[in-house]
Amino acid sequence: MSVTPSASVLVDGQPSSDVALRHIWNECIGAGRANEALRADWQRHFQEAVDVLGVRYVRFHGVFHDDMFVYRASNGGGFGPPTPLAEPVYTFAYVDKVFDAILDAGARPFVELGFMPRELATQTETLFWWKAHCSPPKDMNAWVALVTATVEHWIERYGIDEVRTWPFEVWNEPNLVPHFWTGTKTEYFQLYEATALAIKAIDPELKVGGPSSSVFVPDSRYDGEYHDTSVEAATAEAPDPELLPWKPVWIHDFIAYCAERDVPIDFLSTHLYPTDFAFDTQGVGRHISRQRDATRNDLVVMREIIAASPYPDAELHITEWSTSPSSRDRMHDTVFAATYIARAFLQCHDLADSISYWTFTDVFEEGGGGIGPFHGGFGFVNEQGIHKPTFHAMAMLNRLGTRIAVQTEHGVITRTAENSVAGLFFNYPDSMGVKSVGSANSHTETRRLADEGPERRIHHSVAGLRAGQVYSVEILDQEHGDVAAAWHRMGEPLNLSRQDVADLTTIADDLDRRTLTVDDNGVLTVDMSLAPWAVMSLFPSTP
Repeated sequence: MSVTPSASVLVDGQPSSDVALRHIWNECIGAGRANEALRADWQRHFQEAVDVLGVRYVRFHGVFHDDMFVYRASNGGGFGPPTPLAEPVYTFAYVDKVFDAILDAGARPFVELGFMPRELATQTETLFWWKAHCSPPKDMNAWVALVTATVEHWIERYGIDEVRTWPFEVWNEPNLVPHFWTGTKTEYFQLYEATALAIKAIDPELKVGGPSSSVFVPDSRYDGEYHDTSVEAATAEAPDPELLPWKPVWIHDFIAYCAERDVPIDFLSTHLYPTDFAFDTQGVGRHISRQRDATRNDLVVMREIIAASPYPDAELHITEWSTSPSSRDRMHDTVFAATYIARAFLQCHDLADSISYWTFTDVFEEGGGGIGPFHGGFGFVNEQGIHKPTFHAMAMLNRLGTRIAVQTEHGVITRTAENSVAGLFFNYPDSMGVKSVGSANSHTETRRLADEGPERRIHHSVAGLRAGQVYSVEILDQEHGDVAAAWHRMGEPLNLSRQDVADLTTIADDLDRRTLTVDDNGVLTVDMSLAPWAVMSLFPSTP
């Protein structure tokens, strides 16, 4: 809710700044693939994400994958061989169940159009446990017919006014050849052109964008038609990779191609994992963790590119983002990651239209199901629905208002309603310097960050509030809500009993909870000491 701050509200003796705060963190979130959304647990986790985290859109792969049974060139064989159909047909029963569930939950789809149905793919089973077909189509006209029939079906089912609110993104990370795409860069641009024109032919107000490319790089590996690993050595062997000229992938070429052919771009999309993986001169891969401000730096570059382009009004959507792109990174399960993402989201709120955290749940099968309840999956919740520290950080962000009263290096106070405020504060330890949290292959390895410091004092006074109003304080830290650490102390059992789940759920939600009261003069005093890695939420108590 947008509010006009009262002139009488002072923060630390100064008038409220009244700067807009866009909730880019819950505009959209990621999920694995469409078929996973048919699961009851996925839908429970998603409903909670909408209700508690404020999620508005969700994006996932595989709406055209074989397990959604959209493109049908045969009647299916069962025990016998399939019988080819005279003409392909499209069946949307599975897709309808997924989209109905999303809309019924109170959110909307951010539609990623992909991947290729088996019958249309030039190459098959290129990626993941579920064998996605990530290739150009055998027949572009057949692909366009599929996209057209699908979008027209959605309009018929949900209405044109609803579908106009859905962004349509063409493919996912096509620069990652031969995994997410087996063709050339130009072949992807041709796919985008055909798809975008088909969507606009249905209704010019439908929103379409791309190229959904993967990460920034500091070398020319993606400048040509294919990924060239031979040019990565300087990146892999650089003593300080952060001094290299990091740049987006395919964005300039994509804009130039579309502008030359008058192809529409309503939004630019890319992925900004603050990492890289480059091969040295010996062919050995090196994992690179970029500095803690990499996401904001990259967004500044993207904004400059868009402003100078023939599409200056294009939106900017980061359709995947996390501390790393690995679904087996134990750092995702920790309070360290929670502090990192809270800081990054607040730092970047003015630069993107959305930053989609990848992903909201560990119901995620790119490499098959995870091994153990805390295996480093991306999710805010694990497969059993237990809240990770990142869940609490996102809930704290969602409580913030849409106008900033004051923002510092360590948090923000916002206006939420007349004479009310909400705040979020964190202690990203000074001893980290500019380092990111990085990645970890085990819970023990994550503990390298446990002794960073020092504590941080958070001290603010807010005047002009209602006398006697009670505010709640919630603090997430290594002593409160660090559920993966509790699981580690249990001996890291791979298979939890029902009682284990109940016990860990209690630990996960056992934050440090306190209250503060506005004094008789209408002043709320916040004076707290936050342990290293703590994240703190301040918000009006419910009467």
